[in-house]
Amino acid sequence: MLDIKSLSIGFSSYSFGLKKHTVLAIRSLDLSVSKKEVLAVVGQSGAGKSLLAHALLGILPRNASLSGDLTFKGKKLTPKDMALLRGREIALIPQSMTYLNPLLKVGVQIARAAELSGVSPKASWKATLEALRRYRLEEKIARRFPFQLSGGMARRILTATATIGKADLILADEPTNGLDQATAGETLGHLRGLADAGKAVLLITHDIEAALSIADRVTVFCGGVTVEEARASDFNGSGKLRHPYSRALWDALPGRGFVKSLPARSPISSSGGCPFIFFCEKSTPLCEGSLPGIKNLNQGCVRCHHA
Repeated sequence: MLDIKSLSIGFSSYSFGLKKHTVLAIRSLDLSVSKKEVLAVVGQSGAGKSLLAHALLGILPRNASLSGDLTFKGKKLTPKDMALLRGREIALIPQSMTYLNPLLKVGVQIARAAELSGVSPKASWKATLEALRRYRLEEKIARRFPFQLSGGMARRILTATATIGKADLILADEPTNGLDQATAGETLGHLRGLADAGKAVLLITHDIEAALSIADRVTVFCGGVTVEEARASDFNGSGKLRHPYSRALWDALPGRGFVKSLPARSPISSSGGCPFIFFCEKSTPLCEGSLPGIKNLNQGCVRCHHA
């Protein structure tokens, strides 16, 4: 359904003397997701994961520049297409409750999302109430304003708003932030159910363990670069992961006893080479000088000179 090849996103700014500078936030992102599939995009904070969702929706700031090939349902995705598809065929579950309109009751906002996605005005309110029940929210919540919600309620309202319509691609950006374990599990279960019903779900998260509970495949993102694509079953401690960064992420999990320690934010290379170079035991001058292309390996993909 969605194919991305060599996506690059840069941000321009001007310094003293009106000299223009461009900083690459994403250097090379490659991924694909099909219907009936949950693809998890994982990585540390600062890796550029959320920028991917904003790029697909065409909501990047004006000083952003984008290059690469983006294809949705076999058709090249242009800025004009992004605006037309946004909320209709591509829906976002954002990670911040600031996406809710503070001046409108949440029931009205959910109903509007349903209508935008193709639900008739007459059926939108019934669909709204069904969506609230699906996420364990009482009907009276529909009459509240966003400031009257707890953080967990707001997260569930955002999820209900994005999934109420007929969108075929769901972009879930950290959908379990602020939720208790039980509600987070239910939210992930709903996303899995949407995929099983024929939709494609792109799950953007730093919580690898949660992602693995529903994902079919995992794309590992480091410093603006896709370094690996693996089956979810490869994250089992059996040594099937292909890139040193993927293994380090896995070993840094609480369930693994924090075998590895990683910097608080995703590493970024200023040399144009591998972003993980300063933390990799296998790094060589070749890793610093050039970024390898993605190659197929053991039913997955990896971007590493030594794999």
